[in-house]
Formats: sequence, structure tokens, C-alpha cells
Amino acid sequence: MRFRGEDVQAARKSSVVVLNWRDPWHPEGGGSELYVHQVAKELRDSGRRLTWVTASYPGAARDEVVDGIRFIRRGGHLTIYLWVAWMFLSGSLRRRTGGVDAVLEVQNGMPFLASWLTRSKVVVLVHHVHREQWSVVGPVLARIGWLLESRVAVLANRGHRYVAVSDVTRRELIDLGVRAGDISLAYNGMPPVPAFEAQERAAAPTLVVLSRLVPHKQIDHVITALPELAGEFPDVRLRILGDGWWGEQLRSQATALGLDDRIDFLGHVSDRTKFEELSSAWVHVLPSVKEGWGLSIVEAGHVGTPSVAYASAGGVTEAILDGVTGLLADDEADLTVRLGAVLRDSRLRDELGHKALVRSGEFTWEAAARVIAGAIDEA
Repeated sequence: MRFRGEDVQAARKSSVVVLNWRDPWHPEGGGSELYVHQVAKELRDSGRRLTWVTASYPGAARDEVVDGIRFIRRGGHLTIYLWVAWMFLSGSLRRRTGGVDAVLEVQNGMPFLASWLTRSKVVVLVHHVHREQWSVVGPVLARIGWLLESRVAVLANRGHRYVAVSDVTRRELIDLGVRAGDISLAYNGMPPVPAFEAQERAAAPTLVVLSRLVPHKQIDHVITALPELAGEFPDVRLRILGDGWWGEQLRSQATALGLDDRIDFLGHVSDRTKFEELSSAWVHVLPSVKEGWGLSIVEAGHVGTPSVAYASAGGVTEAILDGVTGLLADDEADLTVRLGAVLRDSRLRDELGHKALVRSGEFTWEAAARVIAGAIDEA
């Protein structure tokens, strides 16, 4: 493996196909897409040719090259899996790419089952196991989806290399039957930080949420906590960065609780605005039911803002060192208690924020890409 700073000319221009149901610019894209994009750019810089096959969406080109990576977009949320199968089986993907040396299959719950579609090397990247999230698609689809993820994908990928983004995810994969020796660990790096003006901490106690607005992110838990927090902190505010199809329900909830004057829905924001908002907040909240890692935790840490999340939410227990860089809550009631503790104690807030800042510098995309490149080489 050769990476930046080494003789990339000596690396063969091998062709790597990335399979991910969304790309970084998809309206519902999130931390998973950012992770894959950063790793793909590192692999590109090491001398590999990258092709990313993904779902289409309004305004997206069917075929384009961005950042030296070719993007092929077909189908939608579900039909992209059928398109991928057809492109492999028909030889269309091989002809478009000039050959496929390796496949990086990003398994976001629903598997592509690339190992049954190609003789090329296949490495499976898993952010987290979706056991808890399948319920949002209804009981029938949930049973089918969980069967595909927990049984069929494990069978299809037996003997292939896996990459997990946290040790929690690694252990969950082992519980599903994946061999421990087949799994490598590649933590998230720190996303590129644009030029921005760090803000003074807001005068009023301010919570910030950075997330897609979908049910399993459980942003309603933070909204529900506000009335109780307001009893002790009369000026407390909540700023929500991000958008999604659950947004109207959250706005309706805020109105029903009489919180319209306390909550700001900012929608999608630029990276510059994101870091400015994170830097002015007193605490960042990630109430998601499950995360592979929790990239926003590291982003908040970069500007010295501590985070509060659930102890049961998977990889966040590694992104947050409980009592060191943030706090982990046991349940919804405890989430309110933990938020109150951070808002109440300026010394605790400063100590957590400082240590979160130090920890945010420990993670790099080059390190993550080295692990994935190693898995590809060993596949």
C-alpha cells in the first residue's frame, strides 16, 4: 500500500468499485457517506481508480466525475440494489470501468450481496448493525430486511474481509456469525474543516443537534427534555442543524409543547455555518438510537464542545469517553439529567470540552484508508 507522501507512481492503477446506496450530496446523506467519500479520496491518492455506484435523486447526473472519482447513479432507495445486480451480471459495470479489481460494499442494513455477483475481491464496510432501525419500515419489510442483513449477508460474505468503524460494530458482527479474524477496525477520521470564525459561547444555555431528521435519530427526545430544562434554565434554547422527512413531525411537536420560541430549525447548513454553530453551543446532543460511530461528536469536539448521547447507541460509546469528553445517558429521563448537569456546571463543561478537543485530533482519514486498503489487498 502506498499513500500520500510515498511514491504513488509505483502503485498499480487498480480499479475499486464502491457500492453505497447514497453519495455525499444525496438529500438524505449523512456521516456514512462522508466517511466513504473521505476514504475514497485517500484510496484515489494512493493510485487507485474509484467508481462509486449509487442511487439517483432529483438534479443528480447519471454519470459524472467529481474529486477524481467516477459516480454512476441509477434507481432509487431500493431499486439501486437491482441495478447493481444487473450491472454486474450483464457485464455493464466491467465495461464502464475497464475492469473491476475490488469491490467495497457499504452495507447500510440492506446488503448488495456483491460476493454473489462478481469474482472480484469484495470487502464489506459496516458502520453498524441495523437491528433496532428496521422497525421504521414496518413489520413485514423489517423482518425481510433483518433476515437479509443478519443471515443472508453473513452467509454470502463468509470468508470475505469486513471493516467495522467501531469495536461495538465489530462485536455485533461477531454475534451475527462473522469470524473475528475477518474483521478489521477503521475509525472515522476528522472531517475537513473549512475556514470559519469560532464564535463566543452563546449567552443563553444552548443545545445543538446536528443530524438528519428521521425517526431513529430520536431528536424528539431533546425536544421533550426542553420544558423540564427550562424550569431551571429559563433561557435555554435548542438549535437543530439538518433536514429530513421527519422534520414536519418535529416542528409540530415543538408547536404542541409551546416551544416555537425556544427551538430553531436551521435546515441544511454549510460546513462553515456548522462549525460556527457547534462552537457557540454549550453542548452537542446526539440522541440517536444507534450509530456506528457518531461523526458529529468528533466535529463538536474539534471546537471544544462536549456531547451527550445514549450509552446504548452503539459506537458513540467509543466516540464519547463517558465523563471525560462527554456524558452518556441510560434512558430518556437520564438524558435530561445529563444535559442539565452539563448546562449547570461551567467547570465540568469546560473540562469535557477541552478533552473532546484533544481527542478529536487523534483520528485521521489516512489511517482509516490504510486499514481498508489493507483489507482489499488481503481479500
